[in-house]
Amino acid sequence: MSKDKMRHVCGISGGKDSAALAIYLKEKGAIPDVEYFFSDTGCELPETYDFIDRLEAYLGKKITRIGGEAPFKHHLFMMGNMLPSPKQRWCTVKMKIEPFEKFVGTDNVTSYIAIRADEHREGYISTKSNITPAFPFIHDDIVRKDVFQILEDTVGIPEYYKWRSRSGCYFCFFQRHEEWIGLFDNHPDLFQKAVEMEKIDPDTGEGFSWIQGMSLKQLLERREEIIELASKRRKGEDNRSWQEILLEEGDSDDSGCLICSL
Repeated sequence: MSKDKMRHVCGISGGKDSAALAIYLKEKGAIPDVEYFFSDTGCELPETYDFIDRLEAYLGKKITRIGGEAPFKHHLFMMGNMLPSPKQRWCTVKMKIEPFEKFVGTDNVTSYIAIRADEHREGYISTKSNITPAFPFIHDDIVRKDVFQILEDTVGIPEYYKWRSRSGCYFCFFQRHEEWIGLFDNHPDLFQKAVEMEKIDPDTGEGFSWIQGMSLKQLLERREEIIELASKRRKGEDNRSWQEILLEEGDSDDSGCLICSL
């Protein structure tokens, strides 16, 4: 591609904000040549893949799948079976950032990022000089309720939000305890795969687990306690739909891997 031509790209994570941004860019029609892409780790939830397909159909434009050259287990092996964690986010680097920068190459690119006007975070902005970030939601004062309205009017809200507060891999270490329980209830096969990746010495309790200081098997033993605590956090049972709860509860209270969850 000519160095004088600017590419316009919009990353899709499978989450609400990036999906709403893709729809917003389509509806505005100001950037007819925008390229949509999805960094497929191969470890996404089935609901995520279904949502990406639904979004692609609505956009009427291909969402390019990038990454996937090496499976997660390859990277895990290369990392000495050290599971990724909040302090060691190697999965983000290997399976999100590096594929994105390979996709962009040396072309001059404007990267549209789905940070809303009511947020106070930066997200991932490449340090490469040929990549220029753009924030349409901030520029146009689009906030959380607007994002939900965009989705409700078009493709709907991703189904995994019924039991999970973010997009990302099924084993995302930023999940709340009750979300791990949700994974067990909704996708026991994926939960079991996550269990099998943990390496815990039964005598010392040391090793690599998804949750600091607790294995997933131990988490299941505390199931009732975890569910009760989650219910208390939500201030008891009520008649709100899961969409209303999601809207009113707000985003997860951790920073997470923003390039994954936008």
